[in-house]
Amino acid sequence: MKKIGQFFNLWVFDFFRFIRLFIGHIFRVYLARLFNGFEGVKSVAVVAMYQQRGKYATIFVHAGVVTVMALGVALGPTLIVDTNQSRAVISSALGNRIVFAENQNDAKVLGDTVSASDISTLTQVSEKPRSEDIVYTIQDGDTLGSIAEKFGISQNTIKWTNQGVTQWKTLKIGNALTIPPVTGVIHTVKSGETIYSIAKKYKADAQSIVDFPFNTFTNDETFALAVGQRLVVPDGTMPIEGLPSQAVTPLARTPDAGSVSATGVWIWPASGKQTQPYRSWHKGIDIANRDGGPILAADSGTVVAAGWDPSGYGNKVMLNHGNGYLTLYAHMSRIDVVAGQRVKRGDRLGMMGSTGRSTGTHLHFEIRTTKGNIDPLTQLK
Repeated sequence: MKKIGQFFNLWVFDFFRFIRLFIGHIFRVYLARLFNGFEGVKSVAVVAMYQQRGKYATIFVHAGVVTVMALGVALGPTLIVDTNQSRAVISSALGNRIVFAENQNDAKVLGDTVSASDISTLTQVSEKPRSEDIVYTIQDGDTLGSIAEKFGISQNTIKWTNQGVTQWKTLKIGNALTIPPVTGVIHTVKSGETIYSIAKKYKADAQSIVDFPFNTFTNDETFALAVGQRLVVPDGTMPIEGLPSQAVTPLARTPDAGSVSATGVWIWPASGKQTQPYRSWHKGIDIANRDGGPILAADSGTVVAAGWDPSGYGNKVMLNHGNGYLTLYAHMSRIDVVAGQRVKRGDRLGMMGSTGRSTGTHLHFEIRTTKGNIDPLTQLK
């Protein structure tokens, strides 16, 4: 009986062992097949995806660009109109070092001072005149005066350029007029002429001919001209009997030295005749004196530049007056100050000369501000 029990136990043990091994084998076979099938499908999918790579990239890129443009159109006007928000963004980006004055567009950088180079390198909107003549068709209601006012030139300039017109009181509608770029004379250069002879002919200043931005020369050092070239003579007058002549500019007088601190009250920096006014392309005035003479500080300040300027000013001096103004003195024959030196109003800076891009002995004088150059005649006393 005991042997029968042992046999039964052994048989049961072997039976369950068989079942366990059989089922394990079945599971291993089917699981292997399942994973092999998955790997096969995955390989096919990966190959298909790899072959189609980039197919939809263009769509996504274009969609992104369109989205950015839409946001710009929707939010741009708000950002532009809201100047306070724009100022806050600018100030934050620069570490809150910019302070905007209330109701003003100007800003001051905290802890910084405006240097001469900052002011002298200001970006300014171009104010250059036209480079060429334009043809204007006379319209109903036009008069010589209204046309001259429309283009900002003198009536005589239009007459001199259109000498074929004999009746100016009643202009014929539909006729064409040639309108020069500035007040003055348009001259065609002939053999043997120089800017000096042309300036003398039209009672103009040779320096103004050189300074006009669209006048060119075959030699920029000697201002040589080519026969047949077109030359603009700003403020020139046609030498024809009976035509009105320009008024003579009074002599510039230099008063005695005044206050030792900058007050914004300017004195004339030189003695002589004003030969060229402030213009859009000529950011100062010219004071000429054939005998030269001293150049004086128009107001008290510190010398921030003293020496040769290769851009055309020749020997120049610049003063920082510490109140937002700088003055420039150019074409000097001699410089009597050095950078960093303090000078009083009326102190001598040097002597008048004809260095750099100059046609004769004169002083080119500028007054500069943080907003650009201003006409010295509005300040000089």
